[in-house]
Amino acid sequence: MKNVRNMTHLGLLLMSLLMMSQALASPGTDASVEFRAALAAAPDARRGDQIFATCAACHGVDGSGLPDGSVPVIGSQHYSVLLRQLVDYRHAERWDIRMEHVSQLKVMQTPQDMADVAALIASLQPMGRTVHGSGEFLMGGAKVYFERCQACHGATGQGDADRGIARLAGQHPEYLLRQFIDVVEARRPRLSKTHAPLMRELQRAELEGIADYLSRTRRSRGDIAP
Repeated sequence: MKNVRNMTHLGLLLMSLLMMSQALASPGTDASVEFRAALAAAPDARRGDQIFATCAACHGVDGSGLPDGSVPVIGSQHYSVLLRQLVDYRHAERWDIRMEHVSQLKVMQTPQDMADVAALIASLQPMGRTVHGSGEFLMGGAKVYFERCQACHGATGQGDADRGIARLAGQHPEYLLRQFIDVVEARRPRLSKTHAPLMRELQRAELEGIADYLSRTRRSRGDIAP
């Protein structure tokens, strides 16, 4: 009887694992469909302002986040990048328990909802304080950035809206450092394939230096959503 119970438990466990794997396999396709639908939507920033009230509780009314890097600067981020991140959080392609919760709330259930709030965030101009690193690794970090990152993110980290490349300028250094480490350790699936080869060989001091450099560059005004 004990063996039967064990086999039953094992069977239930295997079935649960199979269902989980199927659930995790499908979001990729769903995410692509939802992302294209959000891009095709006509955003309404005024409606997005109502949705953003939920986001402002952590990110601040101007999207400045928190200086300790626990909450990133999102104001003036490229519209296309914001949409991509919202979709990824909704489909378990990027992980943060707070954002996964927010992206599933009733106020953000459709591609139109995401387009509206992304348009509002892209238009914000963060006014909060951004801390910098110690400066100890700044010069080395800047050198590595120009060698490995400038080609896509630009000399001052402004990114590229048309190519969906994130604006990193003026971001909190502790947040950036955490993302760099997540990329190297494959916790950012969408980024790890392209970024990990560029970052895997870097020392922590170099990563800290890159984050310090980007935190000191001025964030240009956000793009206007189409």
